[in-house]
Amino acid sequence: MRTNLTLDDLGGFLDEPHLAVLATQRSDGSVLLSPVWHRWRDDGFEFWMGADDVKARHLRNDPRATVLVAEPAPPYRGVEVRGEAAFIDRDVAASAVEIASRYVGPDRGASFAADAGSDVIVRVAPGELRAWDFADDFPAG
Repeated sequence: MRTNLTLDDLGGFLDEPHLAVLATQRSDGSVLLSPVWHRWRDDGFEFWMGADDVKARHLRNDPRATVLVAEPAPPYRGVEVRGEAAFIDRDVAASAVEIASRYVGPDRGASFAADAGSDVIVRVAPGELRAWDFADDFPAG
């Protein structure tokens, strides 16, 4: 396993539509793990969610978050980011369409995001970033 990699070492990994797992803190201190669609923009993850979604409520109470994206096939690239969430309430509809379109295409993405006006974009920028792959164990070719 190769560790201490940079995002450049992983090629365009974060440009691919892999599901992310967002970890948030419940009020009792336990962790909620949620699969989420994302985009990587300006050195941070951005997620689209309902303003009153349980994940958003958790992050308002405790902004600490961890995000994990890992691919299910060799070379098993992955990224973990730990940081604090910030809420973005501008251009939510356009951001929602962009995020959804990464996963379901532009037509369905627009349909998914049609009611995004009261939603939020949550951004988690790295306080800490960890990247890895197994390229040495699964050489291309």
